[in-house]
Amino acid sequence: MDILKNKVVVVTGGGDGIGKALVELLLNSGAKVVTCGRSMDKFIYLEQHYHDTPFHAEQVDVRSEEDCRRLMEIAIQKFGRIDVLINNAGISMRAEVLETQTETLRQVMDINFWGAVYCTKYALPHLLKSKGVVVGISSIAGYRGLPGRSGYSASKFALQGWLESLRTELLHKGVHVMWVSPGFTASSIRQHALNASASPQGESPLDEKSLMSAPECAFRILQAIEQKKRTVVMTLDGKKTVWLNKFWPALADRLVYRFFYKNGELIK
Repeated sequence: MDILKNKVVVVTGGGDGIGKALVELLLNSGAKVVTCGRSMDKFIYLEQHYHDTPFHAEQVDVRSEEDCRRLMEIAIQKFGRIDVLINNAGISMRAEVLETQTETLRQVMDINFWGAVYCTKYALPHLLKSKGVVVGISSIAGYRGLPGRSGYSASKFALQGWLESLRTELLHKGVHVMWVSPGFTASSIRQHALNASASPQGESPLDEKSLMSAPECAFRILQAIEQKKRTVVMTLDGKKTVWLNKFWPALADRLVYRFFYKNGELIK
């Protein structure tokens, strides 16, 4: 990760999961890191273990445009530039459309889509100066709508479409825009997933121990940034899903249904 040494990297949602793994790997690689989260308690470990590194954590709710603007101002005040923005902050959901309150969908869209829009908007003038990189952490759900995750899929489809537009606008202006789809990764995102009434689910339907680890996922993300990839779909299952959905969407419907439903009931 030598190319990221001394670079100023802003990572949203850096308190746990993939975000925390990104922050640790970046700091170990010699980068200067600004991160954020809604709870500062999540940064106690990072602040204790990286107190002698160029690291700053800020309490930010990415649903707030003002908070996102302030985060970028703080990055400039602390380190004088922004080289990479990683839009990692995100939340999921688990509930069928018929039973889901619109507040659940609104919260998912506000965090996953608008949070990335706000942060990118206020980082962009600085990224143009540094010829930097904008990264969106997306999902297979951004290529294929998933049952019980309608709001999550909608937010990731929106994120990828918005980033693709931005990438094209900046094609000859020196800023690289990319998005990464990790697939199932061991993290707390499923425990924090919202239910039909916009409350945290509090449990995961998957065997977390069998999933890709957050550090491995973070390594692949930073590797993709170094290589200036356009898009990355990390897992074989993810690549098969994208491919099937593109060429045989009806078959993909049946296979996705079979994966997410058992005896006609959605796996939550």
